[in-house]
Amino acid sequence: MSVFINRTINMKKIKMIGFDMDYTIVRYDSEAFERLTHKETLKKLIEVKNYPKKISELTFDFERSIQGLIIDRKRGHLLKASRFGKVKEAYHGLEPLGFKEMQRIYANRVIDLSLEQFQSLDTSFSISNGVIYSQLVQLKKEGLDLPDFTILAEDIKFALDICHADGTLKDQVANDLETYIVKDPEMAKLLERYKHYGKKMVVITNSDYQYTRLLLDYTLNPFLKNHKDWSELFDITITLARKPSFFTSPTAFLKIDPESGLMSNHFGPIENGIYQGGFAGKLQSDLNLDGEEILYLGDHIYGDVVSIKKTFNWRTALVLEPLKEEIESIQKSAKIQKAIDGYMAKKEELEFQLNQIEVARFEKGEKAEKDEVNKIYSKIESLNNQISDEITDYRTHFNPYWGELMRAGQEESRMADQVEKYACLYMTKVPDLLRYSPRTYFRPTKRILPHEVEHL
Repeated sequence: MSVFINRTINMKKIKMIGFDMDYTIVRYDSEAFERLTHKETLKKLIEVKNYPKKISELTFDFERSIQGLIIDRKRGHLLKASRFGKVKEAYHGLEPLGFKEMQRIYANRVIDLSLEQFQSLDTSFSISNGVIYSQLVQLKKEGLDLPDFTILAEDIKFALDICHADGTLKDQVANDLETYIVKDPEMAKLLERYKHYGKKMVVITNSDYQYTRLLLDYTLNPFLKNHKDWSELFDITITLARKPSFFTSPTAFLKIDPESGLMSNHFGPIENGIYQGGFAGKLQSDLNLDGEEILYLGDHIYGDVVSIKKTFNWRTALVLEPLKEEIESIQKSAKIQKAIDGYMAKKEELEFQLNQIEVARFEKGEKAEKDEVNKIYSKIESLNNQISDEITDYRTHFNPYWGELMRAGQEESRMADQVEKYACLYMTKVPDLLRYSPRTYFRPTKRILPHEVEHL
């Protein structure tokens, strides 16, 4: 699949390529992992927060949430917003919010994620969070004794963080790699290609060293052609990096012995080896690189992309795996979209005719022919019915609850806006870069603005 370009990048000038690990170098079976996360988070809520045991009966529905949604913690809503922060879809529990109710609450406001009222769900790891929140809000609506909507959101996040921190999830992944981890031979091929071209390569992951070594051993080593071990590919490996803090808060590096896993304080410049913690500013300075000479790839729009752009101006690439299914759906529904566009063009022409009749009546005193007006309205009504039928068919190709990932109605979604603003490149998986030489000059296509359309 292609790499999609927002900003120019000359790969000849990129001297260092950094990679996140989870969902970047290492691909997960998202549905299997999020099902596990869903189950274990419910257990934590029962064990740690004393939630009713009834919640353990909830079943996981992978389609109930997508990346880029927003929790309204005050009202118990799950929202999808446009790039302008306007709410386009909303659910209260498992039930959609009616259009009039959604307009009453959100029509006159822009969603501001800096407010504590709102919580964004931007990563591949956040699907189960959205699913659980919706399900618990629904149970609360149905009478189950649960905390208020704000505390629900806080408790779910707390339980999720415990699952990620105490080994609950990673231990099960480690014991059943085949179920949760996707092997991709092309990843090793790509990394060896970049190594051959002399690129300095770095791993920067929030996972601990033991887990990192296990997953890279499993996904890379069996497919290496010119190296014996993944550690030969990466000049520097940084674990427990605490992103996004790694890009914003100076912290000391610890040196890790690769055999024993033991750590020691590290003083002096960062050189080849394996580390824990640290700070991007020191890494960049010690390697004597400018931000424009570093490309970093990750899957977390804030932790891996936005935070870098706001601090060190590294070049960025976002891995957005759900986009693969969306592109396939766009291709399958292309004829439907073309039909909708055709009907809309006819409708706009008829509406223009009505407007001209109105102008003539009010400004020139001309009498409107009632039969002519009614005939136009009848045609518009017929087109509306055809458009409605086509839209219903179109939506069957996308998520049944939220529709497209990168659109909110006719507008770009908030997720799409973040990607466009902060990711120089984006792709469905890292090996998509195999289509391109490590010396490629990536250039974006010219964006067509509204005022340019009619002159094409």
